[in-house]
Amino acid sequence: MSERPEREEQLAYSEQMAKMLDEQGRRQKAAKIVAVVRHALGVADLSGLTAVDVGCSAGFIADELALAGARTSGVDIDEPGLEKARARFGSRVDFRVARGEDLPFEDGTVDVAVLNHIYEHVVDPEAVVADIHRVLRPGGLLYLGVGHRWQVVEPHHRLPFLSWLPQGAADRYMRLTRKGDSYYERYYTPRGLRRLFAAYDVWDYTLPVLADPSAFAAGDNVPAWAARVPERVLAAGLPLVPTYVWVAFKGAAAPAGPPLRVAPRHVAGP
Repeated sequence: MSERPEREEQLAYSEQMAKMLDEQGRRQKAAKIVAVVRHALGVADLSGLTAVDVGCSAGFIADELALAGARTSGVDIDEPGLEKARARFGSRVDFRVARGEDLPFEDGTVDVAVLNHIYEHVVDPEAVVADIHRVLRPGGLLYLGVGHRWQVVEPHHRLPFLSWLPQGAADRYMRLTRKGDSYYERYYTPRGLRRLFAAYDVWDYTLPVLADPSAFAAGDNVPAWAARVPERVLAAGLPLVPTYVWVAFKGAAAPAGPPLRVAPRHVAGP
């Protein structure tokens, strides 16, 4: 039984979190997503592929997927964000109001799905992950930007160790620091993340992105000097990295792109 079964959906999230409307920042994140997807699939662009951005909000990532050549849809329950997305990008992207656990697509019809910093916000992450698996075609790819419970500074409220705390203590911490009445987000441990995506063949691109930020358009949050750090040193620091970059295939698969200085690591198979 969950601690807070009354937990409600975060409707109109773009009106609560200003960074969802930060076009430059969102497009920078999208460039990294597209670069990782291209390498994992071994393709020059996304032409001929069908892509879905789950939790698309104002649509910047979905638009970049479309500009990379994919036939793209964006889904969210953030209706104000979707309204902005349709006004800007509706000619390129099919935006729909839908929950991640009830995606409006037929089984096996999607080549690429994106779930970028979303799972901690949804009411039922297991149901969302399962429905994405349903709509992916065999061999299809899910891009994952996933935070974990042991991140040192919680990214939404910028409070040290917030995500480490039990729910009651986290709520009190929020009130004491005047950040809000309660802590909404729920992060999994790294082991819990592996369980959450156990139906997929998962590969970790975190170290490749750190080792070559220019190749993966990650210069916004990875310093250039990281490219000179030995792999063993990068690997030793992996537990301190707040966000993992994973690709999860539906069915047994492996990254198809050219060799990298630091190769993607196999996390788990189905």
